Order: sequence, then C-alpha cells, then structure tokens
Amino acid sequence: MQAVIQDRYGTPDVLRLGELPEPVPADDEILLRVRAVSLNGSDRENLTGRPAYARWSNGLRRPRHPVPGSDVAGVVAGVGSAVTEYAVGDELFGELAGYRGGLAELVCTRPDLLARKPGGLSFAEASTIPQAGGIARRATADVRPGDRVLVNGAGGAGGVFVVALAKHAGAEVTAVDRADKTDFLREIGADRTIDFTTQDWADERDSFDLIVDLVAHRSPLRVHRALPRGGRYAMVGGLARILLSTAIAGPLVGRATGKRVGVLVVPQSRAELEAVTALVAQGAVTPRIDHVYPLRDAPAAFARLAAGESRGKLVLEVSEADSR
Repeated sequence: MQAVIQDRYGTPDVLRLGELPEPVPADDEILLRVRAVSLNGSDRENLTGRPAYARWSNGLRRPRHPVPGSDVAGVVAGVGSAVTEYAVGDELFGELAGYRGGLAELVCTRPDLLARKPGGLSFAEASTIPQAGGIARRATADVRPGDRVLVNGAGGAGGVFVVALAKHAGAEVTAVDRADKTDFLREIGADRTIDFTTQDWADERDSFDLIVDLVAHRSPLRVHRALPRGGRYAMVGGLARILLSTAIAGPLVGRATGKRVGVLVVPQSRAELEAVTALVAQGAVTPRIDHVYPLRDAPAAFARLAAGESRGKLVLEVSEADSR
C-alpha cells in the first residue's frame, strides 16, 4: 500500500511517499481504508520532534512509528473476529491512538476510537472534526452567554472550532492570530481580533473569562493576569517548558488567585466524537477546509501547516476516489 513515510525528525522534506505491507487487523481491531486525513498541530510536532514532549511517546532519536497522521475518515475494509459494532463498508471517522498511521491507504485501529461519519459530510470534512472538535467542545463546555472568551491561535486547525463553539454558547469572542487573517476570523464569528505581531493580549488585565491557548509561550504567572477572579486559562499546545510550568505551577497560581490555570486534557472515545458530531449537525460549527492536497503533496501540506498560513484545516486525500 502507499503511505507517507517519516524516517527521521525534521522539516517537511523528510517526508516521502513509499510502499508498506498492508496491515492485518487483530481480533479486536478494524482495518480502515483511509479516504482523508486532516492535519493538526500535533502532526507538526511529531514531524519536527519539537517541542521536546513530542518525542516522549514517539522515540527520542527517531520516530518509532513511520507513518504520520491522526485524524482520519474512511471505509471499513476488514474487521477482527471480536468486532461486532462495525462491518465492512461502514463509513467512519476518528482520531488514531498515538496520533500516528493515518497517511496510508490502510490502517488498523481500535473501533472504540471511531464513530459513524455523518451522511451530510464529505470524508474530507469529517476528517477535520476529531481532535479539533474534541478540544473545542471540552474547552467551551462551561461557557455562558456574555462570557468573554479569548482564543490564541484562532485561525488555524483547532482555533476555528473553538471560536465557533464559543460563539454558539453566546460568548463575546476575541480571536488572536496574524493580521492577514482578520477577515477570516470575523467570518467565523470573532467579535474582535488581535494581531499578535503588534499587540500582546496578556497585557489586558482582568479582560477574559476564558482563555484557550493553542500556541502557548507565556508562563502561568503572566497569563493569569488577563483573567478576573473565577476566570479560566486552558493550555492546548505550545512550548514544552510552558506545558510543564502550566501543569505544575498552574494549580498553585490558581489557588493563590482564585482562578483556574491548567492544561486541557481531552480523552479519546466514541462518545466524544458523537458529542462533537451532534454540535456539527446542529450547525454550531461548520468544518472549514483551507486546502485539500493529494497524498503525494504531503510535504507541501506540512509546510503550510508549519508556516501558520492556513485558514482552517489542511486535508490530505488518501484515496484516488472522490472525497465523498
């Protein structure tokens, strides 16, 4: 089968299209014929091996798993003897365990990590939902009408979902990204935009009830000042040292200030996928695709991801068939 192969950490040019043996599902696995894969910030981290935590589960010197890609949509091509909930031909989507293996024509995975693809969505659209949708649903679960929500990294892979769900909940949303994304951020629902190259949102004291930070590089001692008492800061992605300081010092800062400062953890499960799917069905959020690439152009897709240029999700179409 064809697959995108990564032999070492580095820039997008380390990726190559190659041939691998077709996988065989274990008794408790399904074999998925992948139709589309969307890229996340975690895919960029697994490519470069930076921040350092990207190597903790994937190998210190070189990638333990040769095929990148986690958010997939496809068709069941085979099932293990113990699998009863899905059958060959079912259209599914989800996030692969370990964030690896999606950029191949076939992949084996646990059925509990997948859900049925909504009939009204293309495979490309469905592939954008799993990680970004789960993060956004968890991050905005407690948002109430009138809350002031700031989303840092709002125009990229996951930020679009956070902005949309915060607006759906009735929040006043401030979106932080590059100036050239201002029109796009307004289009997806932002009430206010901040160009991070000219303005630091962390200087705005007591201004936001919730901060969702997808590209964190400020310490808990810095970010908590933008929250009023009772406010919450949720780190989703960013520098390794900030992850550690937020995980360790965040709760201490929170107890001292009456705020919640921590790392957002989203469990992988079918229930999470179905909850996000319900929000999509309600029209609370619409998948936004920046560009669809053929599998052979994986380096170009990763390069655009790394440059921070995308407005929404980048998708790789794995099969030759139409994306529906």
